[in-house]
Amino acid sequence: MTTLSPELIAQLRCPETRQPLAVADDATLTRVRMASVDADLEGSLVREDGLRAYPVRDGFPILLLSEAISLEQDSPEG
Repeated sequence: MTTLSPELIAQLRCPETRQPLAVADDATLTRVRMASVDADLEGSLVREDGLRAYPVRDGFPILLLSEAISLEQDSPEG
């Protein structure tokens, strides 16, 4: 992924919840790629709770709700 500056990342927030975003680690990026059909996905920024990721294309984070990639997993409640 094209390197985003730490200063920029520190300022970015999820447009839905206003939670901070962080660069996806390798394991999370693998999950993002499995959940996405985006052939141009070079990286992603993940919301603090880990439930949504935002793609990075051509070095630019795409912080649109319509572009968010859900990372929610079905988990048994009980």
